[in-house]
Amino acid sequence: MTSSNTTGFPVLDETRPTTAPRTWQERLRRFGYVARPGAGVRERLVPPFPKPPARLWEFTRVGPGQAYRLAKVMEWLGPVLVAVLAGAIRFWHLGRPRAVMFDETYYAKDAWSMLRLGYEGTWPDRKIADPQILADPQVISLSDPGAFVAHPPTGKWVIALGESMFGLDPFGWRFMTAALGTLSVLMLCRIGRRLFRSTFLGCLAGALLAMDGLHVVMSRTALLDLVVMFFVLAAFGCLLIDRDHARARLAAALPVGADGGVRPNAHTGDRARMGLRPWRLAAGVCLGLAASSKWNGLYVLAFFVVMTLLWDVGARRVAGARRPYRAVLRKDFGWSVLSLVPVAALTYLATWTGWFLSDDGYGRHWADGRGGTWSWIPGSLRSLWHYEHGVYEFNVGLHSAHTYESNPWSWLVQGRPVLFHYESPKPGQDGCHTAADCSQTVLALGTPLLWWSACAALVYLLFRWALRRDWRAGAVLCAVGAGYLPWFLYQDRTIFSFYAVVFVPYLCLAVTMALGALASPEGASDTRRTVGVAAAGVLVLLIAWNFIYFFPIYTGQTIPYTDWKSRMWLDTWV
Repeated sequence: MTSSNTTGFPVLDETRPTTAPRTWQERLRRFGYVARPGAGVRERLVPPFPKPPARLWEFTRVGPGQAYRLAKVMEWLGPVLVAVLAGAIRFWHLGRPRAVMFDETYYAKDAWSMLRLGYEGTWPDRKIADPQILADPQVISLSDPGAFVAHPPTGKWVIALGESMFGLDPFGWRFMTAALGTLSVLMLCRIGRRLFRSTFLGCLAGALLAMDGLHVVMSRTALLDLVVMFFVLAAFGCLLIDRDHARARLAAALPVGADGGVRPNAHTGDRARMGLRPWRLAAGVCLGLAASSKWNGLYVLAFFVVMTLLWDVGARRVAGARRPYRAVLRKDFGWSVLSLVPVAALTYLATWTGWFLSDDGYGRHWADGRGGTWSWIPGSLRSLWHYEHGVYEFNVGLHSAHTYESNPWSWLVQGRPVLFHYESPKPGQDGCHTAADCSQTVLALGTPLLWWSACAALVYLLFRWALRRDWRAGAVLCAVGAGYLPWFLYQDRTIFSFYAVVFVPYLCLAVTMALGALASPEGASDTRRTVGVAAAGVLVLLIAWNFIYFFPIYTGQTIPYTDWKSRMWLDTWV
């Protein structure tokens, strides 16, 4: 069975074999569900990438052979070009403003400490240490005693890599987040291509991420959330590759009929193994690195375990399994969980190596000489557990009022962005060429039109998943939910809207999927397609304009105060 497709070719309905009896999903046709006979089992398991559209190449007078070679080149050239644009945006005057912005005061210094000591040492109060770091000559007043910190080490090790190359200054501590932000755009282009089976739509998703203001600001700031986003996105991409490879092996195991077509087979669907799954192991490593940057990565791990198991259920159902859930429990569940959860846990522990090897790390020897029920566990692990318990109590008990805190309900509409930096240069100072005062701002605000479009796109994806059984919509919604929904458990805690950067890539995928459906619905007339393409193009251009308009307040440019004020569209942005 197939359903409509955002790129004009069939989307495969994986709910059941074509020979199965009428199901409740089919009874929902009058509510929008569409089920049509279509592709064979092999194509349903692993939909092929479409060939270059003949009409386009006929119009440009390019032969089929050249069209194929050009399409193959664009599979990588398109994403690379989008990533180059994203990198230019993120690295442009990266060291400006020359200041310790927002929580850089913690992570930039902790990263330098880990580079020198292997753990987070002790610094003077920020009002003393920050000016010393920015001074010329620089003063680094780091001491050996370990400091209690609220987050695990991986994100700080990432920041430290940039500091090891360029020193303890704004460019050095922001370098790696800018690099990961650029690479994430490249990854999203490739992920979108694999998800939608379209190089163009993949590049569109990457371009939208390149133009998101929140992603730009977080890529130009040494905070941990961008690092979490990168590793979560890498895990999502690994799981997509694993999905295709495993389903291809399952398709290869199915019997071939007399007509050469692959047939569903109950025995194969119930009992065939999907073989070694290295990409799932890689996803486990990436999720461990995400969780060892900030603990919200643990929720993503839980969501992704469930998502991959449901993918396996769908694969076995299409292959002909009579009891796909039982087949997954018998053949896939154990290895799936082992490939993700224990691998992530071991990766998490490995990131604490510097602390394990130290003598002065905070709480490093807490368990030394302590007996009790758990004394058979190595003291270093018990000390880490005690330390982590203290971190947990600190994080869940953080209720200090903050000017820019916000409730998760407001994040999708960007109700309360966070001000990372603000200065008011006087006329003639720091690029202020007006008669009145100027403003120099770094505001962690998502590109408004992109985020507001994403709200509508998420509603569309809910329809696609619930009534059209489109697994792509379900995958995107799962990733958004993994990064977003857990924060509703902590609405009384001090939290900020920039945490949403973790699920920004999937908002871009949601908008891309909606734009693809708008531009090229299946079975539409040429006139309808022309109108759809024009409407989608106008929206993309408006998002691009919106990003350019707000670009000065993403990058700390000095602009007249009146220009800054005109960009404060909502009172809650001030």
